Amino acid sequence: MADIAQTGAGRSASQGISGFLRESYLGVAVITVVVMIILPLHKFMPLLDALLAFNLIFSLMILLIVIYTQKPTEFSLFPTMLLVSTIFSLALNVSTTRAILSEGVRFNGRMIRAFSSFVVGAEGNEGVVIGFIIFIIIIAVQAVVITKGATRVSEVAARFTLDSMQVKMMAVETEYSSGSITEEEAQKRKTQIQRESDFYGSMDGASKFISGNVKIGILITAINVLGGLIIGMVMHNEPADIALNNYISLSIGDGLLSQLPALLISTAMGIVVTRAAATGNLPDQVREQLFTRDSIIYWICAGVLVFLSILPAGFPWYVLLPMAALVAFHAYRVGMKKKSADSFNEMMAKSRERKDEKAGEISPIVPLDALSLELGYGLVPLVEKEKGAELLERIQGVRRQSALDLGLVIPKVRIVDNSILEPSEYCFKIKGVDAGKGKIRLGYFLCINPGTVTAEMYGEKTVDPAFGLPAIWIDHEKRDEAERSGYTVVDPPSIIATHLTEIIRRHAAEILGLQDTQAILDTLRKEYPAVVDEVLREGKGLRITEIQKILHGLLRERVSIRNMVSILESIADYAPVSKNIWFLTEKARQAVASQICYQYADEDRRLRVLTIDPALEKKLIDSKYETPSGIICALDPPSQKMWIKAVVNAVTAVKEKGWMPVVLCSEQARFLVKNSTDRELPDLAVLSVPEIVPEIIPEAVGIIKIEDIPTEQ
Repeated sequence: MADIAQTGAGRSASQGISGFLRESYLGVAVITVVVMIILPLHKFMPLLDALLAFNLIFSLMILLIVIYTQKPTEFSLFPTMLLVSTIFSLALNVSTTRAILSEGVRFNGRMIRAFSSFVVGAEGNEGVVIGFIIFIIIIAVQAVVITKGATRVSEVAARFTLDSMQVKMMAVETEYSSGSITEEEAQKRKTQIQRESDFYGSMDGASKFISGNVKIGILITAINVLGGLIIGMVMHNEPADIALNNYISLSIGDGLLSQLPALLISTAMGIVVTRAAATGNLPDQVREQLFTRDSIIYWICAGVLVFLSILPAGFPWYVLLPMAALVAFHAYRVGMKKKSADSFNEMMAKSRERKDEKAGEISPIVPLDALSLELGYGLVPLVEKEKGAELLERIQGVRRQSALDLGLVIPKVRIVDNSILEPSEYCFKIKGVDAGKGKIRLGYFLCINPGTVTAEMYGEKTVDPAFGLPAIWIDHEKRDEAERSGYTVVDPPSIIATHLTEIIRRHAAEILGLQDTQAILDTLRKEYPAVVDEVLREGKGLRITEIQKILHGLLRERVSIRNMVSILESIADYAPVSKNIWFLTEKARQAVASQICYQYADEDRRLRVLTIDPALEKKLIDSKYETPSGIICALDPPSQKMWIKAVVNAVTAVKEKGWMPVVLCSEQARFLVKNSTDRELPDLAVLSVPEIVPEIIPEAVGIIKIEDIPTEQ
């Protein structure tokens, strides 16, 4: 037992030490880097050589990580690593400067000596001059080209990313509201936008460290040369040529060894900030975008190389001809791959034609699709799998969102091309009847003014097909400008998806068929058999067609039927009293009253309502007339005209105050009010008093009245 206890204690101690090391190594490393500026590391040259080698390989590792990262923002630690590597490089530069100036000809740093001899190459002053020129060129390239360019790109990227962040957030909200994406996807996109903004903001500041590192490197090299000459010639009495050769060669080796990691980091920074819109790692992008183009490009390049090799100007044919053969071989391979792909596509097309011929016999019944989308041939690319089939994903998202909002599972939308339509036109049909049309310009974006536009833009004027709002078409180059100006910018797939969402809301009752109602009841019977059996009980229950009519009444007024259990329980309670569809629909509404109230209430749970003059409400109730298809409001034409005018005036006044108009009346009058205003005000919400739940506070904001109510003679 004692041995086991000792073993357990030893394991716990080792785990504690390893945990401490994992948590504290970074802090210790950063502190060590800062202290290196003060510590005399030249007395421990092997350690200094190891740190120089580590700095070089660490910079190379960062460059490779950047190249093989799928998206720039995935390496979110890059700005921090850039800062740490810059400080580490400067600390090493200070240490090597101290070592060179203090040791002089006795300096035995292997990394700097080896690098100096490798770069300088030739013996004597000629090699020193050549090495110094190479050093100047490398510094100039890094300072003027790479670092300055990357810094400028990072500044622009940061500015535009920060400016467009709010507009991008609004675009995500628009897609979520239209049902194109789920709540999880919307939250994921918002997080990605925030991360992108933070990343490019950090890159803008971190790029200044690289610029400063280059400048201070030039200064340190100059100090090394000047200080070394003073120390060697004045203090050590060395001949001028020996001091010049020694200190300049060591300064060049030290400068290049410190600037090479900085050059790698600068290159990595440039790659990151110039890949803002790229996805996938860099080698894959290069292979896809440079080496898989049309083979004619590579054949022309090979021909140019052959032409240069045979010119009498003395071009090295032994270099150009092998290169031409290599390019020609690549062109041949690309051409064969394309030919093979075309042959495969042709074979698949013939196979589909044979299948169509076999299925060409016409059935005696030609069923209509519950919901279909017809596209002009110009819009077919929106549903082609080779081009992403983005519209298919959007439609799937709309169907999911409609199931959550309305409780109605929309059948699959059949998408077909229609040669009768204009190339850029689309049309939604419900059971073969047109339900909505629109025109789309591929490659352009629809800009809608939500009322918050700061600078008006100009483009081709049009109308939003979903809501009839005025809009303009702009090309993709103006998208960022439009978003910054406050426009709601929508791409073509989102336009069609938003239109589909609105059509489903308006025509949900037409989409719900008898078979769909039976499927709903069959699904509920698995978990709530007593509820379904009670509603369908012989004698006192209802038929499926009657239940369908009740659900139609709810969906026409955009009441979700997702809470089917409560709706059916209400029907089961009141069916023995009356089987009147109007009566049962009102009771079903009251069963989901809380859902209806919260649908129209403000955030503070206040419901701004319009009431009806009692005398006018009584006249509406007295005008009730029952027909075989249901009850209607049968006001005489003059009274109907004055009634509609009064409702429109009251609703307009409420809208001008920024509130959603809701009419509140008695249970007997509710359906009559809705029925009599449905043609002129189809979106008007009408609630009855029993539908107001205790948690909601109704607040009267107006009254609907007619000054001279006509009376029957």
